[in-house]
Amino acid sequence: MGLSVILLIIIILSALVFFSIESLPTDVVALAVMLALILSGVLPPDQAFAGFGSDTAMMILGLLLLSTALIKTGVVQLLTRRILKSAGENGKRLYWIITLAVAGLSAFMSNTATAAFFVPVTLGISKRLRINASKLLMPLAFAAILSSSVTLISTSTNLVVSGLLSDYGLKPLGMFELTPVGVPILILGLLYMFFIGRHLIPVRKGEADLALQIGLLAYCSEVVIPQDSPWIGKTLTDLALGKNYDLTVLRILKSTLTTATPRANTHIEAADRLLIEGSRDSILSLKQRNNVKFTGYYEGEETETLMRELRLAEVILLPHSPLIGRTLRGLNFRKRFGLQVLGIHRKGKTIRRRLAFVRLHVGDQMLIQGDPDTIASLGSDNNFRIVSARIEAPPDTKKAPIAVGIFAMAMLLATFNLLSLPVAVMLGALLVFITRCITPQEAYRSISWNAWLLIGCMLALGKAMEHTGLAALIADQLVLWLGTANPLLLLSAFFGLSLLLTQPMSNQAAAVIIIPIAIQTALQLGYNPRTFAVMIAVGASCSYITPLEPACLMVYGPGNYRFMDFIKVGSLLTVIIFSLAILMVPLLWPL
Repeated sequence: MGLSVILLIIIILSALVFFSIESLPTDVVALAVMLALILSGVLPPDQAFAGFGSDTAMMILGLLLLSTALIKTGVVQLLTRRILKSAGENGKRLYWIITLAVAGLSAFMSNTATAAFFVPVTLGISKRLRINASKLLMPLAFAAILSSSVTLISTSTNLVVSGLLSDYGLKPLGMFELTPVGVPILILGLLYMFFIGRHLIPVRKGEADLALQIGLLAYCSEVVIPQDSPWIGKTLTDLALGKNYDLTVLRILKSTLTTATPRANTHIEAADRLLIEGSRDSILSLKQRNNVKFTGYYEGEETETLMRELRLAEVILLPHSPLIGRTLRGLNFRKRFGLQVLGIHRKGKTIRRRLAFVRLHVGDQMLIQGDPDTIASLGSDNNFRIVSARIEAPPDTKKAPIAVGIFAMAMLLATFNLLSLPVAVMLGALLVFITRCITPQEAYRSISWNAWLLIGCMLALGKAMEHTGLAALIADQLVLWLGTANPLLLLSAFFGLSLLLTQPMSNQAAAVIIIPIAIQTALQLGYNPRTFAVMIAVGASCSYITPLEPACLMVYGPGNYRFMDFIKVGSLLTVIIFSLAILMVPLLWPL
């Protein structure tokens, strides 16, 4: 055993310790691992840095850009609303809708791409239902991986195994050859996550939860029905504001200046004023539709340029402010501050008066709109404290069909092998920029760069295992130790080896290293090499016990998970899959 192999083993063990204790962020540990490989001489710098230009890194980058475009164009919001209509507030039904949709899609396209598409959808759903996203995101990622053995194209690892079989003069894997073992794995895996796994996932509160709580504050707002509004003549039942916008109508001031109690059969007329209550996002979503006008709106013509320049923010009224006890109308707030008030949140109370006549209290939180400089100046004002300086405007759904079409095109090009997945998704990223579904600035600001850094650095570790020969050495020693032992024990060993190597390495790289050794061993001992190939394909897709699988990395940050969470939830799942595979694989592909 050479010095470089010994150093690599020390680096791997050290990385596992730091990943487990989480004294440093995972991306920092990964960066340290990559630098340790270079400084110790285990891996040349050019090979260590090559991970950032690899197919995997570019695929992740392209998928992050495409998923950001889906969010910015409102596709995620629309899909979230559809899923919520189907699931209601039933958490159990929601689990099955999400996981089955993810598993079904992942059976015919990249599990990473599927996760990238559904992560923002799931975050939106958890926000609407006020549940912790961690309870849904890990099951989502596992559902995407669980379908890896359903079809030949579920994962590129299956295609690699099929190609290696052909290289040895054996029949390649059929499109649905893995299905008899893949479907039971999928079913058992989803059942495990439903009854056991999701209950093992801890709930942690972090900055994301604080932002979520702020976003869910109930604002009271006042809108007027313009003459050309499509709401005119409809009843509150027809509008379904609760279901479509998550808004409640508190009072209606009719155009005749009479007050009407909101009832299901109340008809909406032009010039009616509605006092509504809902979360910040619900208020902004209603504003985006242009069915109503907010009474605090800027007067005069609102050009597209003006609307682009305006910013949204949340501010709190400070103690000792001279504004306390005054009304927005009495202050002539819009002209005095150059801002419009879209809504007011008063802790523990529901405002039922017209906003213009509400006397301001200490701690009132206001949702405002104005130009960036005016909002920024409030920070030095003794009247307000800025809570959220920049709130993203609700998505413009006009380009949603374009974004969906580009995403679908990229997936079809990859599915039918017209382009590799990394090339297809980068082409898609270029098209969403060209069609202005999203600007480069918006995309770069929204991308989770820490996940991308983690992937690029950890690919260096997999490269080091190939470069030093550690992976092949482990495989050779395994065969040497077991010799002509029981074939089931040999199958189990190759499953365990593929499971071990697929954690730091890509699934495909692990299969490339192990398959040739397994096939040669099987031929020498007179066993069916196809049985070993299938077992390795299943084992190489068992990426549940660490978050280093790209689909898991997609949920690692948003779910506020820790490294040990995957070990705790994924270990038993891995044992279940192994138990099923060791029973079914030799039965379906006799030794």
